Amino acid sequence: MEFRRSRAIVPVLEVLPEAGSTNDVLRERAGDLPDLAVVVTDNQTGGRGRLGREWITPPGTALAISVLLKPVGLPSAAYGWFPLLAGLAMSRALGPLVPGGVQVKWPNDVLIEGDKVCGILAELLPDLSGLIIGAGVNLAQTREQLPTETSTSLALAGAEGVDADAVLSAYLIQLSTVYREFLAAGGDPIRSALRDEVVEACHTVGRQVRVQLPSGDDLLGTAVGIDEDGRLVVESDAGRTAVAAGDVTHLRY
Repeated sequence: MEFRRSRAIVPVLEVLPEAGSTNDVLRERAGDLPDLAVVVTDNQTGGRGRLGREWITPPGTALAISVLLKPVGLPSAAYGWFPLLAGLAMSRALGPLVPGGVQVKWPNDVLIEGDKVCGILAELLPDLSGLIIGAGVNLAQTREQLPTETSTSLALAGAEGVDADAVLSAYLIQLSTVYREFLAAGGDPIRSALRDEVVEACHTVGRQVRVQLPSGDDLLGTAVGIDEDGRLVVESDAGRTAVAAGDVTHLRY
């Protein structure tokens, strides 16, 4: 993999033949690397998702992408928006490649017609010196190779001749764009209009959901919006609740 197009977009792009976790590799080197440095592999052997879930795919069928962000002067409260912005960027990158619609599931998944094609994992660096945005995007898995019945790949979704460099370069262009817009607005999702764009792309808003909260409790209701802090607003029998973290299930009724 040479990634000629992708290399032209970011200051550093390291392509690894294999990695346990691209997020871990990038974290170890973060002090010596610039803003928007990238590590990528198509053979990640120890990847992970939210809540410590394992994310491993057959070699050559998916991309594991980690991007280093070093925003200067951004308020710490704004950092919660980065998983959503990365999901928005990935949905924009993948949209032209498949005939089905591409949406964002709050807070960190990208879906094609309701099935997961990409997961996002954002991890802070010490002292809020920056963060790493990890993304795992399914390129060419067969149905039998996917981990769940609600997963998909670009190939299964109808993308023709899936090209890893095309996917990566499109994502890096979109991520760089929303990142710079967010910085220019001082991390204000309203002034940058990014909150509205995330809401428009979000498959969760308007749906009946079950949210497993960090406490272990379940919240059942309707997702009615995303607030200025990036929290999912759920309307239930108990009123409106702003959810900062949780595992969301879209209910199919």
